[in-house]
Amino acid sequence: MALAPAYSGIGRVFEHRLVLYLKTFRASIFSSFLTPILFLTAMGLGLGAYVDANQSLGGVSYLAFLAPGLLVATCMQVAAFEATFPIMAGLVWSRVYHAMYATPIRGSDIALGNLAWMGFRLLLVASIFAIVIVLFGAATSPLIVLAIPVAMLTGLAFAAPIAAFAATQRTPEKFAAIFRFGITPLFLFSGTFYPVESLPAIVQPLAWLTPLYHGIVLARGLSLGTIGVSPTIPLALVHLAILLGFIVVGTFFAVRLISARLVRG
Repeated sequence: MALAPAYSGIGRVFEHRLVLYLKTFRASIFSSFLTPILFLTAMGLGLGAYVDANQSLGGVSYLAFLAPGLLVATCMQVAAFEATFPIMAGLVWSRVYHAMYATPIRGSDIALGNLAWMGFRLLLVASIFAIVIVLFGAATSPLIVLAIPVAMLTGLAFAAPIAAFAATQRTPEKFAAIFRFGITPLFLFSGTFYPVESLPAIVQPLAWLTPLYHGIVLARGLSLGTIGVSPTIPLALVHLAILLGFIVVGTFFAVRLISARLVRG
């Protein structure tokens, strides 16, 4: 039997994840959509009124400052979940990926199909959240629409390497460490709620090592309309290049490790 074209195998894996999501999406509505909206309401409107009255963010309201950070951070959290338990489920619990591998679908198709699904899922989450930001009046520039793909890329910058790690695990115990010591601290200390510049000087350079910081800087610049100021353009390209670098390297290892796991059985 001739091997199916690569795009066909990737599409089949994507379709599998889509069908599963359509059966279970109601369980993710609160965590993916309602929780960030509650954060935006409580922190942006509630705490924001206090912050705006007591300090300045360069003439920007706290709601407008916070919203793009929450947009990107939400995509990071969604990506981390999608790249952990569903990957383990397919490789260990249900072994559905082994069943796929017994067909003309290749290991690389399974890895890339999962990443393609994660990208689509992130695009959906980011689009809805961006609409909420506009409805809240928290976007000061029409460039907010470009913050959607930025948020998606940031999520993929986490999803790809985490999926690679998930392919090496047989139990989910270490996933808790990823969320407790990785995702949660990044959510709090990568510029989502306050400028990284307010952190101790010795800690600030560490932000450059994380995809979240670069995604937040890009999304915030787009949402506030400051990204087009000429001195920021080269720096914006650096942020984008770093995100793409995380995705490329993470995807390489995800394909290698998922394929190797399928071969080992």
